[in-house]
Amino acid sequence: MMDNHSASLFARVGQAHLPGFLASRFQPAAQPAEAIEPQLPKVSPQEMRVLVVDDDAVIRLMMENAFSQVGVRVFSAADGSQALRQFYAQQPNLIVLDAVMPLVDGFEICRRIRQTSDAPVILLTALASGGQIVRGLDSGADDFIVKPFNPALLLTRSIALLRRMQGEKSALPRPLQVYQDDRLVIDLQDHKLLVEGQEIRLTPTEMKLLIYLVERSPRVCTTRQILDGVWGWEYQDSLEHVHVYITHLRHKIELDPESPRYIQTEPGIGYRFDKQN
Repeated sequence: MMDNHSASLFARVGQAHLPGFLASRFQPAAQPAEAIEPQLPKVSPQEMRVLVVDDDAVIRLMMENAFSQVGVRVFSAADGSQALRQFYAQQPNLIVLDAVMPLVDGFEICRRIRQTSDAPVILLTALASGGQIVRGLDSGADDFIVKPFNPALLLTRSIALLRRMQGEKSALPRPLQVYQDDRLVIDLQDHKLLVEGQEIRLTPTEMKLLIYLVERSPRVCTTRQILDGVWGWEYQDSLEHVHVYITHLRHKIELDPESPRYIQTEPGIGYRFDKQN
């Protein structure tokens, strides 16, 4: 019964639609060239709780409608104060959060959530690159979606993120369990990072990216390989995710991010991790 419901949910992701007065405001996202059947997180839609936060009532209604159509319980908030109250009261499995709002902005909400919870956070931003995304990652966001977006993209990204989080928790033992040198200690099994003896928090996506590169060192990984291996097919048209996260990861592990010691760029190809021991 669970598998049938899961398959039904995914079959409806691409079919999520909006009321007529909303449809003209959002452009349809490009769909994968081939139908790929992903695996759902092992939680039924009825058990899934999502908190959507945006001060724009139209966007908020669009998100509520999208999640509700696939049977997910949705809670909403129009500002930061409401968002925090809803978060503490409902303990959602996923938070979709606008970056810029009155009273308490999305970055501060994310920081407060991270004090007590590892629930995945998707940040909504009006800019495809720049300060908002970096601030969001610094605040603990796990992913970002650039406005405007359509409901099918939102659902697909949300499910991919939840599945990725669950996969990290149930990962099998790794051949290389710890990488260590004079600056870094990377515990690949328990997902911990120490930089000069101080524990540094990484989001699940940042940790998965770092582990992906370390386990394949000294090989060069193409940008497409990294995207597929870390994010999955749902992100096949989002190569910028790799560049943004690599830049942010360098700021967390490198002594000089502008002259990296660990994560090296191979122009026109991708990236590799240089072990220092």
